[in-house]
Amino acid sequence: MARIGYLRVSTQDQNVDRQRDGLAALCDEMHVEYISAAAPLRPVFDRILADLPPGDTLVVLTIDRAFRSTVDAVNQVQGLMDRGVRIQIANLDVDTAPADGMFAFTIIAAVATPERMRVSERTKEGLAAARRRGKRLGTPPKLTKPKLQKAAHRIAQNETITSVAQSFNVAPWSLTRALRRHGLRT
Repeated sequence: MARIGYLRVSTQDQNVDRQRDGLAALCDEMHVEYISAAAPLRPVFDRILADLPPGDTLVVLTIDRAFRSTVDAVNQVQGLMDRGVRIQIANLDVDTAPADGMFAFTIIAAVATPERMRVSERTKEGLAAARRRGKRLGTPPKLTKPKLQKAAHRIAQNETITSVAQSFNVAPWSLTRALRRHGLRT
């Protein structure tokens, strides 16, 4: 009767410590997956589900770490329960084994989907507001204005775009595009 923890974050840059801390005392073993919940295949999750024998419990910190939607959650849990596998949502202390636990799980799953949609909407609204205020989003450019001015000067001195781009560790087309964007070269 093992208790198997599933931890998921969308990218390698994100940290699983909060999930690990929340599940450590509840699980016999834990498996981490670095992939979006919306990904069509989640190999770690799929392997865990396939390998769980009757009597084991799948433990997740929050419902959104394992399930994509209300329908996905209810279908996955029903399939696991039919095999004799229990589900525990740690942060809510919900265990699907008793009838009341399954009822609570279904209600929570129904509430989680619109909440996830609201979080996505708020994120998009925040990004749009930042753009309207002129904030640059994403990775900072490798080529700052002073670097572009140096590059333009070197090119004007008959140095090749390829050699200048290599010295700034960018592709030649990136350098050319950045120079044009800043009006330093046509």
